[in-house]
Amino acid sequence: MAVFRRGDLWWYEFWFAGRRIRESTKSASKTLAKTAEQKRRRELESGFNNFENVRHARVRTLSDLADEYFQSYELRNPRSAVFADYAIAHITRLLGMRMMVDCNEALIGSYQTDRLKEGAAPKTVNEEVGFLLRILGDQGDLLRIRLKKRKLLALKVRRNVGKAFAEDEKKKLLAEAKRARSPHIYPALTLALNAGIRDTELKHLTWAQVDLQKKYLTVGKSKTDAGEGRTIPLNSMLFEVLNEYAEWYRLKFEEIRPEWYLFPFGRPGSSDPTRPVTTLKTAWNNVRKKAGVEGRWHDNRHTLITDLAESGAGDQTIMDIAGHVSKQMLKHYSHIRMKAKRNALEAIVNTPAAGDDFKTLDGQTPEIPTKRLSRVSSESSKRGGKSEAASPSRTLTACSDSKAKSASSPRITRPVVAGYPQKSPQSRVPGSHRTAGMGFKLLKGIGSSGRTRTYNPSVNSRMLCH
Repeated sequence: MAVFRRGDLWWYEFWFAGRRIRESTKSASKTLAKTAEQKRRRELESGFNNFENVRHARVRTLSDLADEYFQSYELRNPRSAVFADYAIAHITRLLGMRMMVDCNEALIGSYQTDRLKEGAAPKTVNEEVGFLLRILGDQGDLLRIRLKKRKLLALKVRRNVGKAFAEDEKKKLLAEAKRARSPHIYPALTLALNAGIRDTELKHLTWAQVDLQKKYLTVGKSKTDAGEGRTIPLNSMLFEVLNEYAEWYRLKFEEIRPEWYLFPFGRPGSSDPTRPVTTLKTAWNNVRKKAGVEGRWHDNRHTLITDLAESGAGDQTIMDIAGHVSKQMLKHYSHIRMKAKRNALEAIVNTPAAGDDFKTLDGQTPEIPTKRLSRVSSESSKRGGKSEAASPSRTLTACSDSKAKSASSPRITRPVVAGYPQKSPQSRVPGSHRTAGMGFKLLKGIGSSGRTRTYNPSVNSRMLCH
C-alpha cells in the first residue's frame, strides 16, 4: 500500500493481478486517501473473484431475469418484439418462480414436454428454449453445449409445412370471398394471391402506399430489411379489385385520406379508418370451410411464389417481389406442382434424336466432301510424301474454288470438331528457313516425342489464302 501527495491532492498506488493501479483520491486528506485505497482494493478483489455478484444472480428468479432481458431486446429488435413477448410469456408462466440455480438440462427437457402437451408446435418450442437460454446468459451457453452434445437441444421440425393452392382451389376461394359478409376478405385475398405481401404488411397497408394511377404499391414495415420499402406492380386483376374497393371505401367514409388504413378497424363493421384491422382469421376460416379447401392464410403467399417460379420468372425478380433475402428461403416457399413437373417431363418426349443435330436448315443430311481429301492423299503418296510448291496464281485459284464450294454447300447447324492443332503458317511457307530443303512433307514425326501430327490440306490451303 502506498499513498503519496501530488500537489494538493493525495493519490494511491498498488499492484493487483500483475497490474499497477494508480488513481487520484480527489481529496486533500491523507486519512481519506488511505480509506479510499482500501475500498478500491476490496472492489477489485470482489470483482475478480465474483463471489458476491454470482451469489446474488443465482438466487434471482427467471421472471426477474426475463423482464430485464425483454426490455433490452425490445429496444434492439423492435420488429420481432411481438413474438419475443409471446415466447417469454410462456417461459415466465411455467418457470417464472424458478431460480437461476435450478436451471439445468432436466428443467429444459421438462419445459419442452409441457409445451408439447399443450399443443405447441416443435418450431415454437425451439424458439422459446432459445430465448430461455439467452436469458440465462453464461449459464445458458453451457446448457446449450451440453444439450447439443446429447442431441436434446432442438426438437425435430416438420419440413414443407406450407402448400400451394391449385388453380381450381384459388377460384373457389375467390368466389366464396366475393360472397362473404366481410368487405375486407375479397380484396385482402386478392392482394395475397397477386402481390404476396405478408399478413402484417397487408393489415398495416395505407392508401398512401397504393398508387392506382401508376399501378403499384409500396410495402411499409416488414419482417426483413429486404421486404421493407419494396414496390410491387398491380396486375390487371388486382388493379380492378382495388378500384372497386376504393369506390366502396369512399361511399363508406365519404373520402379517402392517405394516412387512413386500407382495411379499417371495426366489429362487426368497419368504423375507424385511423386504426388497422386486428385480424382476418374469422373471415378467412369461413371462406376456407365453405370452399372446401385446406390451408393457411400464409399459403396464399406460397401460392404466388410457386406460380411465379412455374411461369419462368427469374430468382431475383421473385425475391424482389416477395421480399426474400436468400435463395434458400425462395426454395422453401416455392412448391413446383405435379402438373408443372408432368409437363416438363412430357416435353422431352418430342425432343429430336441425337442424329438430327447434323441436319441442315432445310432438313437434309449434308454429304461429307471426302473425295477431294482422298485424291490429295493418294497424290501425295505417289510422290513419296512430297508435294510441289504451288504458284501464287494456282493457290489463289484453289482458294477461290474452295470458297465458292463452301458457299454453295449446305450449312451445318452443328460445328465439326477440329483435329489436332497444326503448326504455324510460317513453318509451311515455301522458301522459309524452317522448310528449306525439305519441301512440304507430312508432319508425321515432327514435334515432341510421343506426338504424331498429320497433314490437313484444307487447313493449309486456308492458311495460304491469307
